[in-house]
Amino acid sequence: MKMINLTPHPIVIINGGETVTLPPSGMVARVTECEREINQINGVPVVKIEYGNVTGLPEPAADTIYIVSAMVAQAVNRIDLFYPARLVRDDAGRIIGCGALAAAGKGE
Repeated sequence: MKMINLTPHPIVIINGGETVTLPPSGMVARVTECEREINQINGVPVVKIEYGNVTGLPEPAADTIYIVSAMVAQAVNRIDLFYPARLVRDDAGRIIGCGALAAAGKGE
C-alpha cells in the first residue's frame, strides 16, 4: 500500500521498535477557514470559525492512502484518508511521532 503524506510536516510512525518516517509529498491538503468576530469578553475578541472546502486533496488512487490532518479527514468522508493517532511525546511533552493512524471514512 502506498502512503502519501499530504501534510507540510514529516509523519513519524513509531510502532514497537520500528520507526517509519513519511516525508511531506509537496502537496498539502487543507480546509478553508473563515472567521468572524461575534463578541468580546473583557476586551478580548471572541470569534466564530467556520470551515469550508477542502483543497489540495487528490482523487482516490488504487492501493494508495493519504495521510492528512485530522481536520481534513473529518471534513471529507473518504476511506482512503488517515490521520496521526496515539501521539507519542518526548520527556518535554513535544510530539515526536504517532503510534497509529486513525481512519477517517465511515468504512472499515
